[in-house]
Amino acid sequence: MDTVENKPAGGRRKAPRTPKGRQVDPAALEDVRALLGDRDRRRDLLIEHLHLIQDRYGHLADRHLVALAFEMKLAMTEVYEVASFYAHFDIVKDGAPPPPALTIRVCDSLSCEMAGAQRLLDTLPAALGAGVRVVRAPCMGLCDKAPAVAVGHDELPRADLAKIKAAAAHKHADHAHAPQVSHDAYLAGGGFALLKACLAGKRTREETIAAVDKAGLRGLGGAGFPTGRKWTLVRQEKGPRLMAVNGDEGEPGTFKDKFYLEQDPHRFLEGMLVAAWVVEAAEVFIYLRDEYPAIRLMLLAEIARIEKAGLSPHTKVHLRRGAGAYICGEESAMIESIEGKRGLPRHRPPYVAQVGVFNRPTLVQNIETLFWVRDIVEKGADWFTGHGRRGRKGLRSFSVSGRVKKPGVVLAPAGVSVRELIDEFCGGMPDGQTFKGYLPGGASGGILPASMADLPLDFGTLEQYGCFVGSHAVVILSDKDDMKAVALNLMRFFEDESCGQCTPCRVGTEKAVKLMRDGPWDESLLTELSGAMRDASICGLGQAASNPLMCVFKYFREDLAKPLGAW
Repeated sequence: MDTVENKPAGGRRKAPRTPKGRQVDPAALEDVRALLGDRDRRRDLLIEHLHLIQDRYGHLADRHLVALAFEMKLAMTEVYEVASFYAHFDIVKDGAPPPPALTIRVCDSLSCEMAGAQRLLDTLPAALGAGVRVVRAPCMGLCDKAPAVAVGHDELPRADLAKIKAAAAHKHADHAHAPQVSHDAYLAGGGFALLKACLAGKRTREETIAAVDKAGLRGLGGAGFPTGRKWTLVRQEKGPRLMAVNGDEGEPGTFKDKFYLEQDPHRFLEGMLVAAWVVEAAEVFIYLRDEYPAIRLMLLAEIARIEKAGLSPHTKVHLRRGAGAYICGEESAMIESIEGKRGLPRHRPPYVAQVGVFNRPTLVQNIETLFWVRDIVEKGADWFTGHGRRGRKGLRSFSVSGRVKKPGVVLAPAGVSVRELIDEFCGGMPDGQTFKGYLPGGASGGILPASMADLPLDFGTLEQYGCFVGSHAVVILSDKDDMKAVALNLMRFFEDESCGQCTPCRVGTEKAVKLMRDGPWDESLLTELSGAMRDASICGLGQAASNPLMCVFKYFREDLAKPLGAW
């Protein structure tokens, strides 16, 4: 209430000396303007601009967020809600100390937990001392080289205390990854000939779709939707159409996209540009997870080279950087992030093929799916379908980690079994360990026992057992592993990564972790909770989070009577 002193004689309120809300610090505004330079101030670039500030200062100070909101003509709440949503942004309140200059992230996803991540988390703070922050982190795509650590942005595979200390003492600037197959080598091997033929009218869109359709190419990011059918559906929508590439493979145990980008990125880029030509996409947005900084810099250079060579006259390619949110692997959440927003999954219908990026019809494809386009069209569908076992057709890339002698990306015939993956492709089990079970499709794909090791690993073959292959992330478990601890590790991941939009997932994962951690496991209560999460969650995260838990009840009852184990 105004006091007498604050009112003029006539009783009218005095005009405030400053506008309402937080005031813009002129120095902070100059900082932001210097970082943004001549970049557009469009709303969809908010996350990209937040990265500029985070990279420069190591955190997001309140004064810089206020200045960014002013410069982009956004409400402060729009900026703050986005900055606070993503794990890789560090917001520092005015007057509070900034985080230490160096952050070390230790992956605590399943394969790394099995390889000793918790021991690193327990010992690193004291060993490194003040000035270094040690935090838990979700999967970094180094499951075959566990335990994985990121020192700043530098990946450190098979990390131990000595390696981490050495890396912490020698901070390096981000540098681009040099692909195994260079641009020139790719051209020498016939690269971009298919794209050039498409652009020159020597191939038709219809015959390109037919080749992909005949080969049975499916979405290899997890959903398995037929690619040719998807291209046809998007083409039926009124233009202008857009395209989004999902490079946010955050599912624990998944690293095949990373492998193909490091080995032969141009094959993926050519497949992407062919797909954009087929659906006549005016713009393409590649969404790459922030855990792959060296690949991001490499892709920026290769995209610029492609543009300079005149290989993308039909579309404009944008590379968008994630910021640490597993949920953005879900296609509609990814689209929200591309638009500079929080990665909250959308309700459907409408589907993204109808209403996607900027409300335009959008083709969404996974990186590995596009990687195979050139080979399928050039070599013919029969080449692709000539591979397969147990009646399945095609090739599949499996990310194999855990208890095998030779973990890594395995290219195998569709329909291969996990026993064949272990024995034929991965060198067998470690000496002295007995095969006990496996995750056929990453954290959300459930857990199957060794007695079911001869099932074909392919789309539609495991659903009857409460599992699925998803992104083909296979984690092998042995008699050293307690299945209750495995399920708890996976549920903790879902609890951390829930976007919080819907109550069944947000609260359900939290309550499930508490019940599983504190024990004893109440099968009736956990089953009821799992059913609520599965039936009422908006997206696949909450719907599939309890799959591993339910599989423990179904297939590993001998572990239920034991105390909760650890690694």
